[in-house]
Amino acid sequence: MNDRFLKACRREPVDCTPVWMMRQAGRYMAEYRALREKYTMLEICKQPELAAQVTKQPLVHGMDAAILFADILLPLEPMGASFEFAKGDGPVIHEPIKTEAQIDKLVVIEPEEGLGYVMEAIKGLKKDLPVPLIGFAGAPFTLASYLVEGGKSTNFLKTKRFMYEEPAAWSKLMGKLSEVVRRYLHKQIDAGADAVQLFDSWVGNLSPDDYSEHVSAHVAHILKDVEKRGVPVIHFGTGTHSLLELQREAGGTVIGLDFRTPLDVGWEKVGPDRAVQGNMDPTVLFAPPEIAKKHASRVLDRAKNRPGHIFNLGHGILPETPVDTVKAVVDHVHEKSAR
Repeated sequence: MNDRFLKACRREPVDCTPVWMMRQAGRYMAEYRALREKYTMLEICKQPELAAQVTKQPLVHGMDAAILFADILLPLEPMGASFEFAKGDGPVIHEPIKTEAQIDKLVVIEPEEGLGYVMEAIKGLKKDLPVPLIGFAGAPFTLASYLVEGGKSTNFLKTKRFMYEEPAAWSKLMGKLSEVVRRYLHKQIDAGADAVQLFDSWVGNLSPDDYSEHVSAHVAHILKDVEKRGVPVIHFGTGTHSLLELQREAGGTVIGLDFRTPLDVGWEKVGPDRAVQGNMDPTVLFAPPEIAKKHASRVLDRAKNRPGHIFNLGHGILPETPVDTVKAVVDHVHEKSAR
């Protein structure tokens, strides 16, 4: 198995910088779009053979890791919060949380209760996958924001108001979510995941004080425990320049950096005893390949071939991204960083 991704996560020497891209299995690939003409996203997630098939699709571009095809919201359904993916609108929670009584009804599930298909997909993939497999889950704040907002948000007004006005209820909600996520990541590792990533996609909307008071302990409950398993644990968020030191304290053997923070600056904030992942702007992949490769070189130059860098985008790959440019960037990173 190509293990340069795992070596980089452990800050060990590698022959070249490993590459994978968040949301690398998805809508920019014709093979995925063809499947989506037959199945909904949730149907693909819930059928292990299909999820495995989609997980493998981007490996033709030379990726050094595969990330399981799933969605961060999957645990919400068996907990008692049903949702759907509405065309053009993204996830829609059927009954957004407004009261503590609704939180009381949420069930702290065992992952086998309604999420067994995820572990089956992992087990199937591990039989013949040529690269390490990354499992993942959504972080408590990001999951809570969907539950309270009812879907996507730009200002997270409902979420923050609930957090400020109902701190005890908020803590109860975060506690339930963090315990489910902790168990879920453990089960993914049991099934064979070689590494796991915690996605806190929207936590950058919080101030450092609010993160410390309302979020950090719940994230640490997950990460500090999962780290004991000995597999790489990636802690990722967007817009987190002011939170990086706090994220480091909360946990993660690898810290994800988004594209708003220069990689060397972010690594200094995180500290030399952690690996980092990132951090090219995903929109750069829409530029001509030579421009995209130039931007990739900037990221590599800031990393200076130090052990512990995993090349990635600063957030997920976008749907209309040209496939040829993806392949060109992957090849360029491998060639330029060869040691």
